[in-house]
Amino acid sequence: MTLEEVVGCDMADQKMETVSQALEELLVAAQRQDCLTVGVYESAKLMNVDPDSVVLCVLATDEEDEDDIALQIHFTLLQAFCCENDINILRVSGLRRLAQVLGEPSAVDVSGSTGGSSSNSNNNGEPRDFHCILVTNPQCQPLKCQALQEVGNYCDESRCRNQWVPCLSLRER
Repeated sequence: MTLEEVVGCDMADQKMETVSQALEELLVAAQRQDCLTVGVYESAKLMNVDPDSVVLCVLATDEEDEDDIALQIHFTLLQAFCCENDINILRVSGLRRLAQVLGEPSAVDVSGSTGGSSSNSNNNGEPRDFHCILVTNPQCQPLKCQALQEVGNYCDESRCRNQWVPCLSLRER
């Protein structure tokens, strides 16, 4: 490995860590301001009604979800919609960490639910579905957050490198 490769890897790792932290900050801020939609179905409904308010789509999986064909089909459709409507997309691994960041009371098994809501659990008391999370930015009261700018810049830079759906890994803390 050359010095350029080592330095390049370190810089890329630092950038990924910075963007991961910014994403976590953004999700917490958006949740506080009620600008977060959690769940595959809820997200699809919102994008159907008001796609212009969506500024970021986070698609989250872990290794055990890779073989879930239905989930992968949902992701493909959501990605296509986001590309068509100029919505930033991030693929994220680390469902357990997402649940922790968003205050899910029992973050032990967050991958088992496919129906969710924007409250801590759905009407059946099941955990929220963190496979798809939308951040909205309503025109009447815009979300003001430096983290939104950082994540948006990362998505823009990735598109310039012809990587339309950048991937991040959220690490347990």
